[in-house]
Amino acid sequence: MFNKDKCSFEMQSTTKAFSSELKNIRTGRVSPDILKTIVIDSYGSKTPLTQLSNVNNLDNMTLNVNIWDSSLVKIIEKTILDSNLGVNPQTDGTNILLKFPDLTAERRKELVKIISDISEKFKISIRGIRRKYIDEIKNLDKEKKISIDESKRYQDEIQKLTDNSIKEIESLSISKESEILKV
Repeated sequence: MFNKDKCSFEMQSTTKAFSSELKNIRTGRVSPDILKTIVIDSYGSKTPLTQLSNVNNLDNMTLNVNIWDSSLVKIIEKTILDSNLGVNPQTDGTNILLKFPDLTAERRKELVKIISDISEKFKISIRGIRRKYIDEIKNLDKEKKISIDESKRYQDEIQKLTDNSIKEIESLSISKESEILKV
């Protein structure tokens, strides 16, 4: 039988993932969350930077990364450089200072375009979930396990879930874009 809650959960998980993805895109103030996606190759395993150090704001545009293991400083510094954050790390012993430049109008437009691209990928993911569950319902209908009326009703429910999830992604995108474009 069709499980509406499972479909709803998958779509909600996708919108939550989109929301957390947006947190990695910086607006006016730099947040330590921007470093959550950075993974360091330490001692033969991939470890998130946040598990190897403390990350604090010094001011609105500067982060301080206090690394616990001094042997990892060079690796972390190189990974931050390669991460395309647009910042040059300044090392002082086991501390790395990351001074982020103010966002230029050009960079703001680039970020809006990036948000649009990310948003589209997540909408495609939502549509993929919809397709999976509609195919499941059509198979149940073919096998005569549900009636045509039930099939139609379930498909309508899935479409409503899809529409709501896509609207949520769009509203999150618009909100983040206006936050970025606000000077």
